[in-house]
Amino acid sequence: MSHYRHHPQLALPIRPDIIVDNFAGGGGASTGIEAALGRPVDIAINHNQRAIDMHTVNHPLTQHYCESVWDVDPRQVCQNRAVSLAWFSPDCRHHSRAKGGKPVDKNIRGLAWVAMRWAGTVQPGAIMLENVEEFAQWGPLVPDKNGDLVPCVKRKGFTFRSFVRNLERRGYKVDFQTLVASHYGAPTSRKRLFMVARSDGGQLNWPEPTHGQGLKPYKTAADIIDWSLPCPSIFERKKPLAENTLRRIARGIQKFVIESPEPFVLQQNADGLLVPYIQPYYGDKGPRARGRTMGEPLATQTTENRFSLVSALLAKHYTGVTGQKMEQPIGTITSIDHHSLVTSSMIKLRGTCQHGQPIDQPVPTITASGNHLGEVRAFLIKYYSEGGQWQSLHAPLHTIPTKDRIGLVMVRGEPYQIVDIGMRMLQPHELYAAQSFPDNYVFDRDCHGQPFTKAQQVAMCGNSVPPALAEALVRANMVNADQAERAA
Repeated sequence: MSHYRHHPQLALPIRPDIIVDNFAGGGGASTGIEAALGRPVDIAINHNQRAIDMHTVNHPLTQHYCESVWDVDPRQVCQNRAVSLAWFSPDCRHHSRAKGGKPVDKNIRGLAWVAMRWAGTVQPGAIMLENVEEFAQWGPLVPDKNGDLVPCVKRKGFTFRSFVRNLERRGYKVDFQTLVASHYGAPTSRKRLFMVARSDGGQLNWPEPTHGQGLKPYKTAADIIDWSLPCPSIFERKKPLAENTLRRIARGIQKFVIESPEPFVLQQNADGLLVPYIQPYYGDKGPRARGRTMGEPLATQTTENRFSLVSALLAKHYTGVTGQKMEQPIGTITSIDHHSLVTSSMIKLRGTCQHGQPIDQPVPTITASGNHLGEVRAFLIKYYSEGGQWQSLHAPLHTIPTKDRIGLVMVRGEPYQIVDIGMRMLQPHELYAAQSFPDNYVFDRDCHGQPFTKAQQVAMCGNSVPPALAEALVRANMVNADQAERAA
């Protein structure tokens, strides 16, 4: 994906029309809009100063307002310039099903109404709004038995339909549809509801998928994982992992390493093979689940980081040597096959679903509330039925406690045994790549050179719109041939 900061921005002409990004966050939507149109976003609004700082360092020609969207007067900031596009990504937390039966905040839930304020004052030619799928069920709130406000089950969608009718009464054609980021080249399966409203006479268009079955292959977790990072043993931690975390790791390895008839094998170098898979972890009380393979898109990334990467290193040695880690030099290559392999999966450390997923799928939804996507690697060596430290294939399997390292794996018809399991959390640069941000996007420091904390980096990534998805939607609706040539 192209990025507008590559262009000579200071030579830009003054334009009579402007683009406004409300709820701009760290700049995901703005990055996609700029990539589609080949011009900067003119105005960005967000109440969070750190988000504005990240947006500023990446979009220096944008005019920034660190204020509540309700405190910004559209007429005043637009200064009689026409608004060709106004983008809105209101807070989704109090619409999401992940909220469960918890009380919701009426003010946060109603943030989308600010779009109506812009429609009624400066009437943007196009309005685009992004939220979770449950936004279409937006309805009135009623008190529960404790007096807390919860959505009214009988009036689901009532407010949403009223919202659409209000736009139509203001002269807008309105349509909405659910889009999946992995279908448009992002290495994440994040799914969101998009609304497009136009008053400029233009046609409402939905982008055709570019990736998937019969199209370009999905970009996957394997594409964004930094395999050079070490993966420490789960058995040698100063603070042991929770029992339920160990169980979920074990279930993922059982499905994608031990029981997999055809594990995903990736040529890492002349001496090794990589076998990755991803598993989400959704909390201690969630249903039992297993991971999925690397060939599938990663699950939706939310504001909470709930996924981790699990990988298993397999090493075949005919001299009794135990396995080695990926960051170590590989053993001497002889005429006998003894190359090292690695299998990998993702594990998600929060939520209710415990199903893992393989590395050859897009990354799951990245969340903002914590770093909960991790990589797990299981290190294996060649299994010998006679002698050595391992038991015979014909003998009863040794007792396997939660910290037992024994596991039989068949790779291309030959047995291997797990001798160690490692786990690490995915790092911000991997998460931003999964969200489809360009490689040169600055997320570790602000416009003043001050560093962002890791938690801030993850939160702004999880809250962001995947740039590839925003680019596809804007390009489908607002790019003519001349614009496409300038943006290329």
